[in-house]
Amino acid sequence: MKQPQVPPLLNDLLFRHQSSLSAILQGNLGVTARGRYEHWDRLRRLPAPRGLSHEQWWLGVKLARMNQYRQLPLRDVHGKAFAFMLPDAVQEALHRIDSQARGWIGAAAPLREPSLGDRFVVSSLIEEAIASSQLEGASTTRAVARDMVRAGRQPLDLDERMIFNNYRAMQSIRSLKNEPLTVDALRHLHATITEDTLADPEAAGRMQHPDDQRVAVWDDQDGQVLHEPPSAGELPQRMEAMIRFANDGLEDGSFLHPVIHAIALHFWLAHDHPFTDGNGRTARALFYWAMLHRGYWMFEFASISRLIARASKQYARAFLHVETDGNDLTYFVIHQVELILRALDDFEAYVDRKTEQTRQVEQLLKGYSNFNHRQLAMLSHALRHADAEYSIRSHMTSHNIAYATARADLFRLAELGLLKRRRMGGKTYAFSVPGDLERRIRSLAGT
Repeated sequence: MKQPQVPPLLNDLLFRHQSSLSAILQGNLGVTARGRYEHWDRLRRLPAPRGLSHEQWWLGVKLARMNQYRQLPLRDVHGKAFAFMLPDAVQEALHRIDSQARGWIGAAAPLREPSLGDRFVVSSLIEEAIASSQLEGASTTRAVARDMVRAGRQPLDLDERMIFNNYRAMQSIRSLKNEPLTVDALRHLHATITEDTLADPEAAGRMQHPDDQRVAVWDDQDGQVLHEPPSAGELPQRMEAMIRFANDGLEDGSFLHPVIHAIALHFWLAHDHPFTDGNGRTARALFYWAMLHRGYWMFEFASISRLIARASKQYARAFLHVETDGNDLTYFVIHQVELILRALDDFEAYVDRKTEQTRQVEQLLKGYSNFNHRQLAMLSHALRHADAEYSIRSHMTSHNIAYATARADLFRLAELGLLKRRRMGGKTYAFSVPGDLERRIRSLAGT
């Protein structure tokens, strides 16, 4: 990825344009350019306001931003603090996120039944595990990865192992959501994410030491160094500071919006890069912990990494814009809140779609009401996937239920002829879809 052009130094701009400073300030340029929070690399290509050069325009924008910056305890390798501000668009986005991720009473009705909500949680955890791993190079298809997790099959290669580990890590985040973060918990999270995937197995869960070759972020295409993290010798103090921030927020006790807090935590770990590998996956898992820890329960269901994976260059560019413009975290905040809103909207649409699919099956079975919601969901899936195959293990995983419950569900459907059952050996069974499933459903319902 091409590095964005670094903006001119503020002191240099003030010196070069001191005679025009009064006119620049009177122009009330604001923090945005053409309605967007632009980096110098793009602003210099846009038409400048009448009577101003691009440098003068940028100077006015930067002065307006500086008046609104709030500092974070995270500092770069030179000791300079990272800061952010909240443009109007971000404040509006935060309000929407608060409304959707903490409230969402109407559309979330199907999730209020715990066992039904578990099905959506499992689907989301699998999707997040797949997408977060694909961001780091895993190439297994979604279908194969989903089948592996649901069937409880052991990973066959490194790509599957990355996804399997991420799924376990996301499960652990759910169990940690009500607990404060500790260094040991962070190390355990990283160890879970990287188990059996590192060249040095001892590096799983271990932060880099001063005598290690320090990791950096490179461009895969041209080998250019995009980010050099702080020295390994600083990591113990930096991680302790990050843990304090994760649990307590800002050092002065002032209010920090929980979503901004989670986004900053995501950036912090990615910036400090404390581990040999798996820093991105750990940073994204940390974001989920922070959101769930602060009561944003919808993030048990919404996948952020899936959207990041669709536009990974924009994700990387947001990091670069922060670091090339004086540690202005606002670029990363804007990128993340836009993704969060899309993830929540996508999940609402997903729930509506799944609810409608189940309703259609219920309509087919009108007059025959002897199925639970798990069986209805399976029949809905089977109608749309004629080549699908199910097992007791996959049904257990999909709905977070006991073996006996899963067995009873599937055997009942097989007894009614709605699934085909065959023994695989011992007590293991496979269930497939009859070619005339819809006719059988209609016949059973007498329609």
